[in-house]
Amino acid sequence: MKNLVSILVLVFAFTFTTQAQKKRGNRQSNLTPEQHTELAVKKMTLALDLSNKQQKQIKPLLMAKMADRKAAMEKRKEARKNKKRPTADEMYAMQTKRLDNQIAMKKSMKNILNKEQFEKFEQMQKGRKRLAMNKIKGEKRAKGKKRGNNTQRGK
Repeated sequence: MKNLVSILVLVFAFTFTTQAQKKRGNRQSNLTPEQHTELAVKKMTLALDLSNKQQKQIKPLLMAKMADRKAAMEKRKEARKNKKRPTADEMYAMQTKRLDNQIAMKKSMKNILNKEQFEKFEQMQKGRKRLAMNKIKGEKRAKGKKRGNNTQRGK
């Protein structure tokens, strides 16, 4: 009887945490590009101590970036829905465009921010990049485990 109760408690707890994690995933996707931009400007203002002039200069840059991200995300969703994978040339074009946008953003930010702010901005970007890479690695590990690929490496 105790075993049955403990198994039921474990199943209930597992189901509850799984459902809670699913609900958490879509919070920010409901925000508009304008809302994302406003939040990003406020976060940058807190982190970099931006002046009002700098905020007004950065806002259109971030707005364009957020709108591009939203459009690209919609395009990827549509392609995934149609089960269409990009060709090598399309991948190259997307990566080239992304890198060109990053270079342009970096130049613009360098013109807007002072030296100390720009150095801190660069550190923030590196930290964000590191977090994104860790998230991607974690997702790949989770996918491998779902498929039953639980072999240990290095042995």
